[in-house]
Amino acid sequence: MKNDAGGYVVVTKVVDGDTFYFDNGNARGEKARLIGVDAPESKTVFKKRVGYYGKEAKAYLTTLLVGQQVKLEYDIDREDQYGRALVYVYLENGTFVNAELVKQGYAMVMTVPPNVKHAALFLQLQQEARKKNRGLWQPEVKQTAVLLP
Repeated sequence: MKNDAGGYVVVTKVVDGDTFYFDNGNARGEKARLIGVDAPESKTVFKKRVGYYGKEAKAYLTTLLVGQQVKLEYDIDREDQYGRALVYVYLENGTFVNAELVKQGYAMVMTVPPNVKHAALFLQLQQEARKKNRGLWQPEVKQTAVLLP
């Protein structure tokens, strides 16, 4: 069953293209993970390497969220195994952030049951992004060597 956080929270920091902190009243805030999407890594951490389009995904999410009041919506599970809040995020203007990331090619679909409320929408948006070569789905730019005389 769906539960809403009730009202809006302020996003304080973006970790990467699918993870951020919001103000929950304590000094550090609460860490949250977007449901249904997976963005490439934006920095090397442990065995995970920076992914193609990872820095762009983090920059885009930062532009959308930092300092903004957002509405959080939960699905079945409220937390993941790391203690992060699992959320769908909506901007004050109604923009569905999880869907927007997929639509623009900054993230791909990652469905983890039982949190599947918007899975069909995300798959549709990913197919459109691929067809339109958006973000992650754009053809890779090949580096060509320039020979100097």
